[in-house]
Amino acid sequence: MKKTILLFVLSALCFSVWGTSRSDCEKDVSDPRGKMKPWKKGAWKTGKYRNVFLEAGYSQEDIDAKLAKAYHDVFEGPERVYFEVGDSMAYVSDLKNHDARTEGLSYGMMVAVQLDKKDVFDRLWRWTQKYMQHQGGPRDAYFAWSVKPETGKHNAEGSASDGELYFITDLLFASNRWGNDSGIDYYAEARRILDAMWSKDGTDRIMNVINVEEKKITFVPDKFGYGWTDPSYFVPAFFEIWAEYARDGHEQFYRDCADTARVFLHRACAAKTGLNADATEFSGAPRNLFRPAAFRFDSWRVPMNIAMDYSWFAKDKAWQQDYAGRIQNFLYCRGIDTFEDQFNLDGTLPEWILPAGGYRTLRHSLGLVATSAAASIMGTQAKSWQFVDAIWNAKLEPYEDGYFDPYYDGLLYLFSLMHLSGNYRIIRPEMDK
Repeated sequence: MKKTILLFVLSALCFSVWGTSRSDCEKDVSDPRGKMKPWKKGAWKTGKYRNVFLEAGYSQEDIDAKLAKAYHDVFEGPERVYFEVGDSMAYVSDLKNHDARTEGLSYGMMVAVQLDKKDVFDRLWRWTQKYMQHQGGPRDAYFAWSVKPETGKHNAEGSASDGELYFITDLLFASNRWGNDSGIDYYAEARRILDAMWSKDGTDRIMNVINVEEKKITFVPDKFGYGWTDPSYFVPAFFEIWAEYARDGHEQFYRDCADTARVFLHRACAAKTGLNADATEFSGAPRNLFRPAAFRFDSWRVPMNIAMDYSWFAKDKAWQQDYAGRIQNFLYCRGIDTFEDQFNLDGTLPEWILPAGGYRTLRHSLGLVATSAAASIMGTQAKSWQFVDAIWNAKLEPYEDGYFDPYYDGLLYLFSLMHLSGNYRIIRPEMDK
């Protein structure tokens, strides 16, 4: 009798964690498209990018229209997050938090350079340079991570290291795509940030964006955040780009950083669920940052970052394919149309929920739907097609309770469509194309 009761309790616990029996929901599904077949080589070697939507059965006309609509909604529509200022500048605003962030400006610049929208890119960079970039002093060339968009006043002087990571990559790509003779010397601007980064030696507590001893990106480049990190800042593909195009004498170091980032992600992502904490030690162990460590908003970016690295360089294929299976299996077991957006690393729901935009609730968030779909680039199961279908059918619109985030949800949604349509690429110099 006691054994029967124990089995019942264990079964109930399994259901509460995964949404259904693991033995059932982790099994692959039947799909007429068969198992997903990831490419074996990255675009750096082949020059080719998967159009997963086309493979899934959607027409190229519909794919182009969906991408165009997503760009319109985020950058041009009535609920846009992109705002032009005068004749030459523009910013991206996190509307729910009433600020402009280096995250948003750098994401906007990446969208612009990927989609060949030079005027948008130049406007965003001019605004960023004028209102966010420190000109002189110990933080010279770094960026204030949060700014009041109406006045340009800094909400905080410090940097979030992912902003610098993206700005450097954005500018190197812009240099490759448009050259440096059309009003902005993109390469010089990228080098200014990099050279300044290497000059930071702890004076006034300001440090390198990368922890030089660990070869890992820091949470923030100052004494407070130099010794720990955020897994969503680990974008190995970007360090590979720096090694190829920065030409600042640190090429091998950047390649080492890319390899170290891949190893770090192995440790940071939980073995069973694939989930990662939003803040960790350099060991990958979760770190409580003013709140219990858990898989939350920042963490959503990790599946997409790993998928990008697979798509571009495919240097860690076996682990990345396994990771895609683990995280997609976990989310599928929570319900392909219902999985929540915050978890403890073991897959249970957190007692403390991180609020956003005045709302404190778990929801089936578009941002995580988007990034988990991007993981299908690495997928080996037929189940991966269902994640692709889910983002195809998703809409950037208010949730039932009125919450709406065209900024974070919108940008991750747009990034996902770009990845899955083959429009998020390594931008090489014209001579290499």
